[in-house]
Amino acid sequence: MAAVGSTERTRDHGSLRGFVRDIADFPEDGVTYRDITPLLGDSSAFAQAVTGLVDEFSGVAVDRVVGVESRGFIFGAAVAYRIGAGFVPVRKPGKLPWAVVREEYQLEYGADKLEIHRDAIHPGERILIVDDVLATGGTARATAKLVETLGGVIAGLGFVIELDDLGGRAQLGERPVKSLLHYS
Repeated sequence: MAAVGSTERTRDHGSLRGFVRDIADFPEDGVTYRDITPLLGDSSAFAQAVTGLVDEFSGVAVDRVVGVESRGFIFGAAVAYRIGAGFVPVRKPGKLPWAVVREEYQLEYGADKLEIHRDAIHPGERILIVDDVLATGGTARATAKLVETLGGVIAGLGFVIELDDLGGRAQLGERPVKSLLHYS
């Protein structure tokens, strides 16, 4: 079991905000999409985001990091590498080649499903779930349910961005949630 980074650093991640591009009326009118592509394209900003996620869970014991398709793979794999934990992908249906557990959930714009390999998590393992954005919480809650169905214990959920007005945090119950940037 790895303990997430033990060095204490400042938790002010506001400088990352300059690497998030706002796209009005995407994917539909009235919605502002928070595009992290510029953050991913800047090596210093990307490193700061990964380090920020690691630092937010400093001292928390983690066996595996779960990344949610698809941008959660980018951050989750980097966090797993940094803390010396295994990485587990949670995917859309039909993408995993072996026996899976499936969870259906509601999105801001409809319904979807997620899957995880049945042997990806073992009972009692401590799991850190990582994704790029926490919006309404449906995807994060479905991922947590998959982990818990397999007997995993949620050590925390980490996000680069949280859209506070959409109330996603409330969907996650008492599970520890940390986000680097907050938008209203």
